[in-house]
Amino acid sequence: MKTILRIILINFTSLWATTQILPGLSYSGGIKTLFLGALAFAVINILLIPILRILLLPLNLMTIGIFSWISNVLALFVLINFVPQFKLIPFYFTGAEINGFIIPSINLSILWVAIIASCIIGIITHFLQWLSH
Repeated sequence: MKTILRIILINFTSLWATTQILPGLSYSGGIKTLFLGALAFAVINILLIPILRILLLPLNLMTIGIFSWISNVLALFVLINFVPQFKLIPFYFTGAEINGFIIPSINLSILWVAIIASCIIGIITHFLQWLSH
């Protein structure tokens, strides 16, 4: 029971942080929607992700693990479909410059927003799981 609550809390935190960082992922309905999304994302991660990883194993082996993020993007799309208050929105990234490193401005489609959001969610989730163990 503690493990399930930890997973839900980690998903809650990672979804909230991603919506704060990335304007392309948003939710409406307040904290109840965020909790429902965390619960749904926990169920998706427990039930669907292992099946997707087995199905995508040949592609993952051919690319030496580069395409392992596809399962996370698909899980995010499943979350968006099951919890309609979560939305992926295309947006215009204005660009940035960090210590001479320039990131150009670009229009991000829904697919790119999903890829970036799933990477951010994955990074935050793995960091929080590392902290909790």
